[in-house]
Order: sequence, then structure tokens, then C-alpha cells
Amino acid sequence: VGCDRSKSLVDICGEKNFQAFVCDALSVPIRSGSCDACISIALIHHFSTAERRLATIRELARLLRPGGTALIYVWAMEQEYKSQKSKYLKENNGSKDTEEEIKTGMAQRPLSGPMPDSSSQDSACSDQLLNGLKDEGGDAEPVADSRLPVHTNRTSFHSQDLLVPWHLKGGTKKKGQSVDTVLLPAGSRGSEELSPVFHRYYHVFCEGELEAACRSLDCVRVQKSYYDQGNWCVVLEKL
Repeated sequence: VGCDRSKSLVDICGEKNFQAFVCDALSVPIRSGSCDACISIALIHHFSTAERRLATIRELARLLRPGGTALIYVWAMEQEYKSQKSKYLKENNGSKDTEEEIKTGMAQRPLSGPMPDSSSQDSACSDQLLNGLKDEGGDAEPVADSRLPVHTNRTSFHSQDLLVPWHLKGGTKKKGQSVDTVLLPAGSRGSEELSPVFHRYYHVFCEGELEAACRSLDCVRVQKSYYDQGNWCVVLEKL
């Protein structure tokens, strides 16, 4: 049985005679303790706060029977791990070097301010882990500039919270549908034309962050935690 927020995707499942329904991952309409196993792939990284990400894992655990297991995959901040580039980076077919690609990306980010140019992945991850451990009530000071950086596709991440552009290919704009546009990189074919693009929120996880969130719940036990092609993964068991 599958579920998704997108009715269009669920409709495709129905056409293929799969069992699927529309729902929210924070409130799944399935009886507690009724599942032998649950799979959450590329989902939790779309929730914008540590509290909501943890609530999603708690809801996943609620569905499991005692002894049941769950597999969770989230996008990793570390797209180069143990001197190996992820498939995501390897699929960069551009001929320009990384610096040029990043500059191009900054030139086409209409929704954000400049990306940090001196912070390392490690320091960004450390800050995020510390912030995630604060009380839910929160004493955090207001953020001076809440605009999110727009990621340049097929490059390393420079922020844990960002917008990833999804370019519309071969589609048509529906009535009343709002899309942003970006100028294609200079020199590329059709660079004088505007191409519709949607910006989707991601929180990319740093090493240990997903595992720490799972371990904070007393109803589950982490069986395994590992890295797989640009993703952090956890297998947990319901106690």
C-alpha cells in the first residue's frame, strides 16, 4: 500500500492497479501497529523544521507492529563521501568547472540572496545539529534574512536548507498556475528564451543527523545507519 501528497501520482498508481491513496506523512490514516514494514524514500527532507521531521519519523513508527522495521532515505549534504562522488554529482554533464557552474547558478537565483562563500559543510552541519537540539519552545532570535539559496543542479550543497529548481520539460502551464522563470545559462541553446521552473524546498541531512533524530524516540531502535549514493539511510525497529 502506497501513499503520497500528489493526487496525480496516486492516480497513476491506480491506473496500474496498485493500492495507493492521498495523505499527509504527518497524519497517515492507517491503524497503529498494523504494518510489518514501512518505507520512506526521499520524503522527510521536504519538511522545513526539525520538529516536523521528527514528527514524521514518529508517525512512521506508529504504523509499525512491535518488531516491525522501517527504512528511511533522505538526501545527504555530503555528496562527496570518502573521496567518492555521488551519482547526483557524476551526472553533471556540463563541461565547465565547479566554480563556473556555481557562478551560473547564482546568476539565475531570483528568489534568494548570495550563497555563503566561506562556510564549510562541516560547520553548517554542526550548527544545524546544535539548533536541532534546542527546546521546541525555542529561544531563537528572529532570522534577519529568511530567503533561501537556490541550488545549482548537479553541484555540491552549500546550505542545508535550500530550494532546488525543477525545470518543466515538455509540459504546458495549466490555467491559473504560477511558475517562476530563470534565464538559461549563457551560451546554451535557447539561452534567449525563458524556461519555466518550480522551486522545491529541501533540508539536506548531514552525517549523523537522521540517526540522531531516530535515536531520540524511545519507541524504536536503530538497526543500521549508512550512506548510499548521496543519501543518508536508517533501518529502525519498533520496540
